[in-house]
Amino acid sequence: MSVGAPKGLASSGQKPIAEIIHPLSAADEPLSAAGVGGDKEAGLTNGTPVETSSPASASSLFNRLQLDDDLEADGRDHYALTETRDLFVTVDDPKKHVSTMETYITYRVSTKTTRIEFDLPEYCVRRRYQDFDWLRIKLEDSQPTHLIPPLPEKFVMKGVVDRFSEEFVETRMKALDKFLKRVADHPVLSFNPHLNAFLSAKDLNKRQGLALLTKVGESVKHVAGGYKLRARPAEFCAMGEYLDTFTQKLGTIDRIAQRILKEQSEYLTELREYGTVYTSWAGSEQELQRPLEGVAGCVTTCSGALEEQCETMSQDFLPVLREYVLYIESMKNVLRKRDQSQAEYEGRLEAAVLRKQEDRTPIPVEVEKCQDKVECFNADLKADWERWQSNKRQDFKQLLTGMADKNINQYEKSQAAWESLITLLQDKQTEDKTSETN
Repeated sequence: MSVGAPKGLASSGQKPIAEIIHPLSAADEPLSAAGVGGDKEAGLTNGTPVETSSPASASSLFNRLQLDDDLEADGRDHYALTETRDLFVTVDDPKKHVSTMETYITYRVSTKTTRIEFDLPEYCVRRRYQDFDWLRIKLEDSQPTHLIPPLPEKFVMKGVVDRFSEEFVETRMKALDKFLKRVADHPVLSFNPHLNAFLSAKDLNKRQGLALLTKVGESVKHVAGGYKLRARPAEFCAMGEYLDTFTQKLGTIDRIAQRILKEQSEYLTELREYGTVYTSWAGSEQELQRPLEGVAGCVTTCSGALEEQCETMSQDFLPVLREYVLYIESMKNVLRKRDQSQAEYEGRLEAAVLRKQEDRTPIPVEVEKCQDKVECFNADLKADWERWQSNKRQDFKQLLTGMADKNINQYEKSQAAWESLITLLQDKQTEDKTSETN
């Protein structure tokens, strides 16, 4: 099965942070690579858009469409930052593995880098879904203040979706590629040692780091468990309200799109049957054979155009909606962690103030550390929020432009087919008049 690598999406680029000590970073933990993949893939890219010529049709107008002024600025930043990137990853080449115990799919993960944290400039390893899931869990554990990109959902309904079908595997591969590119483009997550092990270790030892717990996680459980947050700052309240509204909008669009896709699929089945009727009719009507065959050809063309439209909606449009629903859940999770960190700080501060009033003891150092944690949480969350909003604008611009382009292509093909039929019928009419005159 040959599947092309999907295009990457814009990010905010990378910053040198190797020497920064984050107050909420978990304790350093050595990660050893059991081996390094020997295969090297040449010409890897990180999905940077490449300009291509547009077709000479009305649809080409949408390829130059600017949805708002901010998108143009986002694009300029994206192209400028590609020159400074030093980590490029690609997920492709899915392969099916069958054993006596299980059947699963692995994907090739190719890496090119100039970073000194890596021993080699290129790596090529194979990973299955549970390896990506391991990486995401480790990122959440070790970087609790940051937004971790979502993975596609692991479980599918048996009997409804064949998880080994080419369509499902390709859709999942695109989602995994997008996940890994987002992590590699992040100025903090891309330096995480677990990502290094994921990209470079031939045999990933997932037992390493199981005892890794974040400092914020431990303290929140003990201190903030019974403490109610006084008030979330207004800017983070606005974030939560926006996420709730965005979830409702995406949910409504997803439900309607699912219904449209179902109706289009049913209509496509009827349309194909409709065309075969004209084909069989043409075989029994000598005088009408050419016109009837022309109608059958038009219906076949329309069926093909509609089928492409359905594939686009199921493989490109709906997965993006679902990804952002999962993204919203990830963002809400980070917001909850931020609230817990604030509750911990408020609880410790309140207890310290009471003790100071009683015996005039100074504010403990732990309270100041908790305050630093909250400030770091706030700063990281704001930065990730801006990056997420920028990516969202870029993603939905690309999604909506593609949707408009596909719809135009569908109607252009259908229009051209029926116009050719009119020409055929006019020629047939002229021939009939000529034969009657003779």
